[in-house]
Amino acid sequence: MREVKTGLFQSVDGVVESPNLWQFDSFDDELGVGMTTMMTQTDTVLLGRRSYEEWAGYWPQAGRDDPFASFINPVEKFVASRTLTGELDWENASLIQAPLEDFVRELRQSDGGDISVCGSISVVRQLLFAGLLDSLLLMVHPVIAGAGKHLFETGDPTTRLVLQDSQQTSKGNMLLSYGRHSG
Repeated sequence: MREVKTGLFQSVDGVVESPNLWQFDSFDDELGVGMTTMMTQTDTVLLGRRSYEEWAGYWPQAGRDDPFASFINPVEKFVASRTLTGELDWENASLIQAPLEDFVRELRQSDGGDISVCGSISVVRQLLFAGLLDSLLLMVHPVIAGAGKHLFETGDPTTRLVLQDSQQTSKGNMLLSYGRHSG
């Protein structure tokens, strides 16, 4: 069975939205190695509408020498949206035509590498609480963002997690990988 994974940049105060506004100089070699590992293991990406619209407006124009552009542009991308219709303009991008959870259950049974949720906070939340997210990597940067969307919200269901791995990077980032607690 294919695994569904995600990695989100997060500030110490829990903000996961727009890391370009607060990440500053904390991206280091260890984060680069982690991104490279994710890209080599992933052959399918899930995106929500907002992430799709932002990324489809940027990454196709990014230079081929950018390692993430050379990964994200050709990779198979499925977009979860209730408002987008028709064909999508970005290379290898398709709308999910079934309920997200049903689609992901079926996709997990197909052949291939890892399935990565990129950005897409609402998709991450939905798959985590549905028990369909195998790994949640939080890359906690040593910064207080002060404002922005958090991954978890008041009223979320109590959800037990298990720490799969942890690492501190040279610039003080904490890489915390969690899976759902099975008990």
